[in-house]
Amino acid sequence: MTQNSRPKPEFPVWPQFGEEERTGLVRALDQGQWWRMGGSEVDTFEEEFGAYHGTPHALAVTNGTHALELALQVLGVGPGTEVIVPAFTFISSSQAAQRLGAVAVPVDIDPGTFNIDPVAAANAVTPRTAAIMPVHMAGQMCDMDALAKLSADSGVPLIQDAAHAHGAEWAGRKVGELGAVAAFSFQNGKLMTAGEGGLVTFVDAGQREEAFLRHSCGRPSSDRYYFHKTSGSNFRMNEFSASVLRAQLARLGGQIDTRERNWPVLSGLLAQIDGVQPQLIDERVTRNPHYMAMFRIPGMSAERRNRLVDALIERGLPAFAAFRAIYRSDGFWETGAPEESVEAIAARCPHTEAVYADAIWLHHRTLLGTEQQMHEIADILSETLATL
Repeated sequence: MTQNSRPKPEFPVWPQFGEEERTGLVRALDQGQWWRMGGSEVDTFEEEFGAYHGTPHALAVTNGTHALELALQVLGVGPGTEVIVPAFTFISSSQAAQRLGAVAVPVDIDPGTFNIDPVAAANAVTPRTAAIMPVHMAGQMCDMDALAKLSADSGVPLIQDAAHAHGAEWAGRKVGELGAVAAFSFQNGKLMTAGEGGLVTFVDAGQREEAFLRHSCGRPSSDRYYFHKTSGSNFRMNEFSASVLRAQLARLGGQIDTRERNWPVLSGLLAQIDGVQPQLIDERVTRNPHYMAMFRIPGMSAERRNRLVDALIERGLPAFAAFRAIYRSDGFWETGAPEESVEAIAARCPHTEAVYADAIWLHHRTLLGTEQQMHEIADILSETLATL
């Protein structure tokens, strides 16, 4: 069968929803109280999500970017401080720090896992470093052993950007059990979603209490007389979003199981295609939710990679170009940028330079398909590559 005559694969749709979400929305509606201070959906969702991720200290917020910003503020990030971030990530990772007045310091990544390089992070620590932000790229957890040691040795706390890592585990430990704050996203494409939303898991009750104040304009939940104890903003999640997310959380484990079964099949097939390198999985990752099916074609130019993405979309694959290096976006330089040139940062981030130009990711709904569809994906990629 030629590529032009091949039928387009029909992958499962995303988001997935059913009667559970409808029931939750009606339950929230019937409360008659639709914000977290009067209802019970947000409180219950925090308890359920926290338990699933190994911590009693969870706080739901408006979106994943706000989750990062709030978590960084609780860790003491602000003007005069620096936050170490991977150069290869979605730009919210750096902008959350920059909006607090801190300087974002990009460092290089591992070319196989696409995660922050602990050695590069260690080399970037200065007396002004207030936090180190590992980003669990595509659900593949960072080297949390090396990063925990770096944090202990330097005294600099970690904040996990876990926007891709719902349900992930490192060496049998859940995200909330790793002794570091973690920020999650529930944006429409994420592994569980209410269209938008976010959540932070904290190490202890004190951090969570400060975060609660700051996410609610500095006001305690019991206050009647407008005594605002801290500065803050309104990052509160509403009851309807929480009701949907409770249903989404109940689906998460089964969906991860399916993606965990399909990724070894797909990655093995992709590795057989000349020049294609699937994302490597650290053997210490004991549960990987596979937010993306990522692979590289080393040596491919960004222009050719972009043509390939367009061609794959035309053939029915939900394909995307990899994130740009954050320092190659104008928004990175608006505020809180280091006193370096683009060229200087690029010179110390060679792996980021390569990966952002030659990597592609497929939407995680592809990994919810059948085993036969994993073969179809590999066939389509192989055929399409041959035409470029």
